[in-house]
Amino acid sequence: MSAKQANLEKLPVGVQLALALGFVALASFPFFGSDFYVQMVARMMILAIFAMSLDLLQGVTGLVSLGHAAFFGIAGYALAFLMPAGEPASLWWLLPACVAATALAALVIGFFVVRTHGIYFIMVTMAFAQMVFYLVFDNKALGGSDGVYINFRPDAALFGWLPFDLEDKRTFYWFTFGWLLAAYLFLRRLLWSPFGRTLAGIRVNEHRMRAMGYGTFGYKLGAFTLAGALAGLAGFLWGAQTGFVNPELMGFHKSAHVIMMVILGGMGNFAGAIVGAFAFEYLLHVFKDLPAVGDFNTGKHWQLWMGLFIVAVVAFAPRGLLGLLQWRRRARDAGSSEKEAGHG
Repeated sequence: MSAKQANLEKLPVGVQLALALGFVALASFPFFGSDFYVQMVARMMILAIFAMSLDLLQGVTGLVSLGHAAFFGIAGYALAFLMPAGEPASLWWLLPACVAATALAALVIGFFVVRTHGIYFIMVTMAFAQMVFYLVFDNKALGGSDGVYINFRPDAALFGWLPFDLEDKRTFYWFTFGWLLAAYLFLRRLLWSPFGRTLAGIRVNEHRMRAMGYGTFGYKLGAFTLAGALAGLAGFLWGAQTGFVNPELMGFHKSAHVIMMVILGGMGNFAGAIVGAFAFEYLLHVFKDLPAVGDFNTGKHWQLWMGLFIVAVVAFAPRGLLGLLQWRRRARDAGSSEKEAGHG
């Protein structure tokens, strides 16, 4: 399935309405949900930001990265490294510092990887991610394979005034929701900007864009850096919520999971990344809780059921769940038109 075939930039009006209602439901969820589910949905929103960051590369620019989780983990470790052991650090410098560190890492890595194409790009991104993974995994100062605990959430106080307290679970939920909404609106605006249209042109035919005079290297490097920064934002929120980071955050499996989220929802529109992240996490919990059948523990083999489900989506809905909704709408409209023609 190519990025061109799977891309779905324009959302039907019905999908836009459903998306708006979904955002309203997310905003009001803490008023009705228990603490456990509030934290679970907050994690889903963090992963949705992470998935949108990859969608900028994979769905918009056509660059499939198997090492995107490296930036997710770098931000988490930056938070753990910069957070003092005895007191919380200020949110107002800690968040920009962690995102900037991740953006810098993406810029440096991207300077080398965006020079490659196709399978070579995929393999080089995975190679860089594995380098970062083992750099942390073998570093006792960063906790090694055991990871590092983050004792506090960032302090949002401004000159002695506390506008909100991130230690409160519901406040942290709304803080995460605000970043999810801001990231989505920013990326949708970027998609239809001259920069975004150039990235879409690179996805369709990079050689033609280069022949037209566009410096495709600079555009791809910009997209790679921005995607890394957004993944860093998600990694920062993940570390702040869970209070723990370990090398698995930047491992190959994490990169594979976020790719599946993007494919599951539908590439190239960012709403699909959100839907895919929520659907993937929900299905993960469903498959893990499957009852045993005799001596066979079905829940233990959740990867098998998830893999089969992703294969089914790719086979029968190549544009993801949002594309499936659009297909059903077109089929319904076509049926209505045929009935009207028959009556006529």
